[in-house]
Amino acid sequence: MSFQHLLSPSRIGQLELRNRIIMAPMGSNFAESDGTCGERIQAYYEARAAGGAGLLIMGVCSVAFPAGTAEPYQVGVSEDRFIPGLQQLAARVHRHGAKIAMQLQHAGKTATRDLAEGRELWVPSLPPPFKTNMMNALTPEELNAFISGSRTRGKPAVRVMDKDDIRQMVEWFASAAERAKKAGFDGVEIHAAHTYIIAGFLSSHYNQRDDEYGGSLENRARLLLEILQATRDRTGSDFGVWVRLDAHELQTENGITLDECKRFAQLAEQAGADAVSVSAYASIKTGVAFTEAPLVQKPAGFLEWAAAVKQAVSVPVIAVGRLEPDVADQAIAKGQCDFVAMARKMLADPELPNKLARNDAASIRPCIYCYVCVSQIFVNERVKCAVNPFTGHESQRVITPTDTPLHLLVVGSGPAGLEAARLASLRGHKVTLVERGKRLGGTLFFAALAYPENGALLDNLIHQVKQLPIDIRLNTEATNELVKQINPDRILVANGAKRAAPDIPGANAKHVWSGDELRRLMTGDGAEEIAKSKLSLTQRTLMKAGSLTGANNSTDALQQLSRLWMPLGKRVVIVGGGLVGLELAEFLVERGREVSVLEPSESLGRELSIVRRWRVLDNLEQHNVALLKHVQVTSITSDCVHFQDAEGQAHQLAMDSVVLALGAGPDHSLSTRLAETGIPVDPMGDCNELGYIEGAIRAATDTVLKI
Repeated sequence: MSFQHLLSPSRIGQLELRNRIIMAPMGSNFAESDGTCGERIQAYYEARAAGGAGLLIMGVCSVAFPAGTAEPYQVGVSEDRFIPGLQQLAARVHRHGAKIAMQLQHAGKTATRDLAEGRELWVPSLPPPFKTNMMNALTPEELNAFISGSRTRGKPAVRVMDKDDIRQMVEWFASAAERAKKAGFDGVEIHAAHTYIIAGFLSSHYNQRDDEYGGSLENRARLLLEILQATRDRTGSDFGVWVRLDAHELQTENGITLDECKRFAQLAEQAGADAVSVSAYASIKTGVAFTEAPLVQKPAGFLEWAAAVKQAVSVPVIAVGRLEPDVADQAIAKGQCDFVAMARKMLADPELPNKLARNDAASIRPCIYCYVCVSQIFVNERVKCAVNPFTGHESQRVITPTDTPLHLLVVGSGPAGLEAARLASLRGHKVTLVERGKRLGGTLFFAALAYPENGALLDNLIHQVKQLPIDIRLNTEATNELVKQINPDRILVANGAKRAAPDIPGANAKHVWSGDELRRLMTGDGAEEIAKSKLSLTQRTLMKAGSLTGANNSTDALQQLSRLWMPLGKRVVIVGGGLVGLELAEFLVERGREVSVLEPSESLGRELSIVRRWRVLDNLEQHNVALLKHVQVTSITSDCVHFQDAEGQAHQLAMDSVVLALGAGPDHSLSTRLAETGIPVDPMGDCNELGYIEGAIRAATDTVLKI
């Protein structure tokens, strides 16, 4: 695709933008603890400006810092002391031809830093009672750090805003916008969504006032309109001012509706708003609701709502919500929106706009929607990206040409090996990549079966490696003899984790599979040996047919084949409820298996990010998967798994097959053996420290940048 619509210039008010790609406002926790903009956040935004975006919107900038904040490292704009850092940031963005705006926010009832630090929560009226199960899936460590302020004793202090408070709120927003302009910013976005203070007034659910700020739609919009008018008066017509609105408040009785959103948008336009950004929110009664809105899992989840709002206003409409570049380009072409804002995609690859412009979409590092980024916010940590370890570390992690080119041997082509090979080649090293199997990808190939979004990452890594002068050798075992033949200067080992079988009576039976055995069988990685010991003649024939047709060379083909045949019976017990066990459970229930998961610890899916874990556990519960914690398996017989609960009571589960998803750990055996050659060896990824995709890519990056 040419992406001509997405890459075409356009305007928001008097603000001229080089393309229609906006970096969406997203809380990052990259500011300093005093709310100022230091090197970390300045370098973060500069990288996205250099990447080609038309406009960057800094997320959740606090108009009343530290009051009204929801993150411990949130940007402040409530005093003049914040201006110098903001000026430096704006100048660094402008240097690359991008524009920058500031999203102004007061979190209202969700100002969790106020809650944690003992300040009053400002609200339009007393919030209705609210219950959620979102804490149930958290580990003890996460509960201790959770941003909700659950450690605060007693009931939170709530301040129902009076008229003086409302005037103060208007002043906070207007003066913050004035500071943004003084700092050299090009515009501000008024955050009137996501249950923050303005959205609280807009919503019939949260606004029960009986004065001129409550009741009718026009009354509920009054605060927003007063803020817009005051902001425009203080900044002038040459400064961009627009609003972010909820198209819907989902799972919320009497919440904001699409019809109301359209009317709010019209009123905002009449009050001088230059554009409308259309988002949505869902009451977090369950953790998984967070991925319904605002951080939508469904592709193009809000696009139809943006299109509806566009029909109601004449100013530009900004669409958000998991919009892939091709979908975004078509949406603009069809008139569904005028601009597309991307958040997670710009974390994964700041160069996305530039790569589209040079017709190299395949090289864009994809977001895999693992929710590592936003999960950090819940536990008071700075945002990170599982597929891009440079995010938030743009000043510390820099790809520079090497002064002393070396010949590097990379062993293993999982995510750590592929990323190490790519970065080393980019730095100017000579790279030889050896893989014992017949394809690149390692365990990431199988991970793409369990969670298809991983497949896009695999494709991207392979594409980038193949664009570089890297000597790739498949079906090649890394032996000491091979090392002597290649004679590298350094060896980077990324052969993955070892998976020791747990010491359980019956664990070696034919109907009991380790996760590694299942992976190797399904992907054809040395499958013949496993097939002879585990499968009947008929099953081996089916497996061979899949291999001959090339099914196990393609994740898509293997996905389809696995729906027709797998070497597992109808009832499957998975021993181990970590990342591997839960994603495998999802994979199996989608293929008609009746699944139970037995986990020895007190926590399920500990290695999954919080938000991703909410999704997985909800999906498994919807499929009636038994999820048992504090369980010790005592034996496996021909048709039952025997176990004890936390009280020592004996139980058994009937089954046809068992999968052991326990026992993964570092494997230094290959690194130790290759070190016998006398050549320096660097172990990376799971063979050195179990970290899955995120840990593997980060370890590879840090290893290569230090060479």
